[in-house]
Amino acid sequence: MSVPATLSLTRRQKAAVIAMAVGFDRAAPVIGQLTDEEQEQLAVEVAKLGEVSSEQLEAILHEFIEEAYARGHIVHGSLDAARELLRQTRGERAEGIIDRLIATVRVAPFRFLRDRDPEELAQHLSEEHPQTVALVLSHLPSAQAAAVLADFEPTAQRDVAMRVARMGSPSPEVIRQVEEALKARLGDHRTTRQRSEEDGIRELASILNSTDRGTEKEILSSLESHEPQLAEQVRELMFIFEDIVKLDDRALQRVLREVEQETLLYALKGVAEEVSAKVMRNISERAATALTEELEVLGPVRIAEVESAQSEVVRTIRRLEESGDIIVRRGGEGGDVID
Repeated sequence: MSVPATLSLTRRQKAAVIAMAVGFDRAAPVIGQLTDEEQEQLAVEVAKLGEVSSEQLEAILHEFIEEAYARGHIVHGSLDAARELLRQTRGERAEGIIDRLIATVRVAPFRFLRDRDPEELAQHLSEEHPQTVALVLSHLPSAQAAAVLADFEPTAQRDVAMRVARMGSPSPEVIRQVEEALKARLGDHRTTRQRSEEDGIRELASILNSTDRGTEKEILSSLESHEPQLAEQVRELMFIFEDIVKLDDRALQRVLREVEQETLLYALKGVAEEVSAKVMRNISERAATALTEELEVLGPVRIAEVESAQSEVVRTIRRLEESGDIIVRRGGEGGDVID
């Protein structure tokens, strides 16, 4: 039995043709992303598939490539380009294909800015209201947002940082309007998610963790002068307790000498094995044995008590870092260290 004309094939039949054309070894990683039911349906179509002519195969692959290109345009924010691409070959069917592709694509807001040079982006954003800048930076990768923020003047850095931390959940329409305005100026849109103030604080902490120490200190110092509580919330998130596994042994030993045994006991309650093991390796064998025994007999502990103890350890780390007694490596920091 010969395969029906290309236009009459279902999408499952076309998927079966493509899977056989590229070979199952190459198709396996993609097929593995399907649900069990979808994999079974594809297997049925492969089993029912008859002979495929070279003309039919070429037409199906051409259609597949066209849609892949159109989807790429949609992902990068150029819906008109995707529509025009399909209209040339699919005519009236183009709109239906576009609607289906859009339904399968989750495009992060401001994605079209992710390949922009941070310095160039900072120049353009410097002309925008701080709230607009905060909206954009909160949707960019942390490293890129940090690089952009570093190019702002100290006062502007503080204003933007405060707005990132306090940003709620902007409406999709607001995001769309800002995106369209930036595209018009820069030369090139879509899902959003619910945000809380905690999201904003976490995003600001992530940005500051990725920026250089000078920019970080400048922003935090300014925040402490105008919004001390906000500055403290951001600081708390910039180095979480579990990050002690990133400290070198000598730094951790210095920290542990400053921490009370009871505080350490509560801080280690319920932590991951690698965190507990890191601490145990950096105290004396006798102290490790005693601490292990105390943890084993320690009954249920309120989460608030554990978090309080962990925060105390983090504050100790931050204090020792500020005094220069230890070095804490942050994301994006590199270079050698002189002992």
